[in-house]
Amino acid sequence: MSKLLRTFDLFGPISEMIEDGMPVFGTCAGMILLADDVSDGRPDQQSFAAIDISVKRNGYGRQIDSFEADLAITEIGGDPLRAIFIRAPLVESVGADVTVLAAWEGVPVLCRQENILVCSFHPELTEDDRLHRYFLDFA
Repeated sequence: MSKLLRTFDLFGPISEMIEDGMPVFGTCAGMILLADDVSDGRPDQQSFAAIDISVKRNGYGRQIDSFEADLAITEIGGDPLRAIFIRAPLVESVGADVTVLAAWEGVPVLCRQENILVCSFHPELTEDDRLHRYFLDFA
C-alpha cells in the first residue's frame, strides 16, 4: 500500500491532509499504514505515523488463523460488536495520548487518538454499522 501511495504521488498529499486534521479510519492494513511504528515492516515500508501505536503485521498469524470475536465497546453502546480478524495486525504498544476503545484477550484492537481511529479487524464485513457511525459522529 505504501509503495502504491508513493508510485501515484499520493503519500505526501494524504499525509498533509491527516496532519491538517482530516479524520481517518484505518482498518486492518489501514491500522498498519497509520501506525507510528511497524515492528516487522519492510525497510522501504512507509507509514503516516498518525497514531502513537506500534504494530506487528499479521500478528495473530496467517490466513488460516483468522477468527471472529465479540467485543464490548462502551462508546458505541448496545450488544457486543462482532469483529472479524483476518491476518490482523497486533498492537504491541500504545502511547499515552491513545485511547484504547476495545481489547481482545488484553490486547488493544480498537484505538483512537484525536482524529485517527484504527482497528485490527474488519467492521465492514458485518451488517453492524455502529463503529462506522461512531467514526462519522466525530469526523
